[in-house]
Amino acid sequence: MRPPSPRTAAVAALAGAVCAAGSLAAGAGAVLGAPAANAAVACEVDYTTNDWGTGFTAAVTITNRGPAVNGWTLTYSYTGNQRLANGWNGRWSQSGQAVTVVNESWNGSLATGAAVQAGAQFTYSGDNADPTGFAVNGTACNRDEEPTETPTTPTTPPPGGPAPKLSVSGDTFVDAAGETVRLRGVNRSGGEFACVQGNGIWDGPMDAASVAAIRSWNANAVRVPLNSDCWLGLDNVDPAYRGAAYQNAVKNYVGLLEENGITPILELHWSHGLWTGNDNHCDTAAAECQKPMPDAEYATEFWRQVAGAYNNDTAVVFDLFNEPYPNNLQVMDYGQSWKCWRDGGPDCTGLTYEAAGMQDLLDAVRSTGAENVVMVAGSSYSNDLSQWLALKPSDPAGNLAAAWHSYNFNYCKDASCWDRQLAPVAAEVPLVAGEIGENTCGHSYVDTLMAWLDARGASYLGWTWNTWDCSSGPSLISSYDGTPTAYGAGLRDHLRSAR
Repeated sequence: MRPPSPRTAAVAALAGAVCAAGSLAAGAGAVLGAPAANAAVACEVDYTTNDWGTGFTAAVTITNRGPAVNGWTLTYSYTGNQRLANGWNGRWSQSGQAVTVVNESWNGSLATGAAVQAGAQFTYSGDNADPTGFAVNGTACNRDEEPTETPTTPTTPPPGGPAPKLSVSGDTFVDAAGETVRLRGVNRSGGEFACVQGNGIWDGPMDAASVAAIRSWNANAVRVPLNSDCWLGLDNVDPAYRGAAYQNAVKNYVGLLEENGITPILELHWSHGLWTGNDNHCDTAAAECQKPMPDAEYATEFWRQVAGAYNNDTAVVFDLFNEPYPNNLQVMDYGQSWKCWRDGGPDCTGLTYEAAGMQDLLDAVRSTGAENVVMVAGSSYSNDLSQWLALKPSDPAGNLAAAWHSYNFNYCKDASCWDRQLAPVAAEVPLVAGEIGENTCGHSYVDTLMAWLDARGASYLGWTWNTWDCSSGPSLISSYDGTPTAYGAGLRDHLRSAR
């Protein structure tokens, strides 16, 4: 997935406010009472807003600190003239200043320690003070109250570090003890674009608190997109954000992830090479956008240096190239595009810069002595794995995994395609859905996809742990404290339920 442009990121909050996610609210005058069967519940409610002066979105997270309940109704009141426009993940209504949210049919059950999030959009003028009193099923909630019971296993984050040393055994990842490991987590975008745009090295915080928030979703892997120009210190990058400064920032974040038991996946996202033909994304050779293929001039050196830096740390996984798409250029046929994918160079007929193939990049990694697990993405923006097994690079270390990206707007987006293309690959090597997501501001697509991947023991990572908006990103969170968007709630709840 390509991150949003600087302008898109700047207006993400406003765009997210009008995203049609889930069910619309009931009419402003409607009153939805709590079902009579709903039991009282010990609860915590977290309330956050995204305010732009004349309107705002509100996110409410209800955490059940008592016995399991089947059905919930949240009530609270405003003190100003806030007016409900629409809502999602619950049936929202407003009467005067009082707001009521009733669960949907699919999110009414709350086990002890479980949480559910709902959101809505409001308009207002004047003051927009946060409400101070919340109740669930008629019982007042204390936002500062300590949990009265220990959360159940599904909401327990993975244990602290160190992150496991990984290798490939058949179609699975295993740790040093030979136990199977599945990688399920998130992407953390920023390192691919902020540096080359002169805006720093990262997009948002990369500190201990932000990693703890990721862990709270029960994530055990974070994919970190990188930029070759910034890593190599090329002159087109601000000196403050290139070379040693950039490399040290990556090193510090990798260390922080590992300390928290999270597998870091380092990935080449933006690279060099001038392509202005079909499906181009920028008119420069610099690493300022996604390119069709990695370049021979800098990408292989990037991987020699990255692999050299981490060749004694097999807890770090390498993802060779974000989304190759030689088949989309309309300068070579389908069969030739797969040869280009693997071998680069003269096999990339019609490409206007010398490309490095996946074999070239893998060879660069292995030339350093690094035996780290290496992920190799398929073609057509990593959504096509049809020729992956036939043309996969040769790996002397035997630590190769297949990477695949899937969004609701891709061509391979249903079980029939997954059964046809992915199942044979997953039976041979570890399969990692390195990016999954949807631009609907909901999570029905990723819910279906994660269930399919779970049934086959595959790994997956949601795009992306950034506070953009749920459609253009799509973004998993509205705050770096881990507050999910309506889309992100699907991944969060699924990860927390994972065994």
